[in-house]
Amino acid sequence: MKKLIGIIFLTILTVTAFAQKQERPIVQFTGIIHNADSTKVTVPYVSIVNLSHKSQGFLSNYQGFFSFVAHEQDTIRFSSVGYASVTVVIPANLPAKSYVTQVALKPQIVNLPVFRVFPWATTEEFTKEFISMKLADDDLAIAEKNVSATSISSLERTLRRDGPEIGSFQDFHNDVLNSHSITNPLLNPFNWGSLIKEISDGDKSRSSISNSSPSTVEGN
Repeated sequence: MKKLIGIIFLTILTVTAFAQKQERPIVQFTGIIHNADSTKVTVPYVSIVNLSHKSQGFLSNYQGFFSFVAHEQDTIRFSSVGYASVTVVIPANLPAKSYVTQVALKPQIVNLPVFRVFPWATTEEFTKEFISMKLADDDLAIAEKNVSATSISSLERTLRRDGPEIGSFQDFHNDVLNSHSITNPLLNPFNWGSLIKEISDGDKSRSSISNSSPSTVEGN
């Protein structure tokens, strides 16, 4: 008898709860979802779930607008990637059987850990590449390569001359031209006759002087 009374009592409670649940009026839930930092920026394609009826799920359009049927006092959750979730409870005793609201989602910054992607599929491949890897030169080795004779010769062949160097080269060129302008007269065959004549005239003058000297002594 007691078991029968308990079963009847539980049945009454279940029916009452179900009846109360069904008695909640249906309302048209409408609204727009925007960024909490600016009401002019809407959030598109937000996921909407009726937590009071978990089988009901909705999605806002690209302008953040939504509209669907729900019950009074239903709990609605709004979530989107990059934003903190927001929960809205539809008020009870709505006179117009509709509820219009604006939902503000606050941007949420999540700092993810650093993740590096390596080109090696296995540890063995990494070990092989690491062992055969050629280390880069340090600053001293790079400096020695830059001042080597081969490097300087290559730069001399490829780099243009600067202003002072061009001026020095021009002065050297002018000196060479001036040195060639002063020629040796002996290198000109036409000057040999004049030279021989001058030598002959000099010999004649010396012989005439030697011939005139004894007569002068005798006269004295």
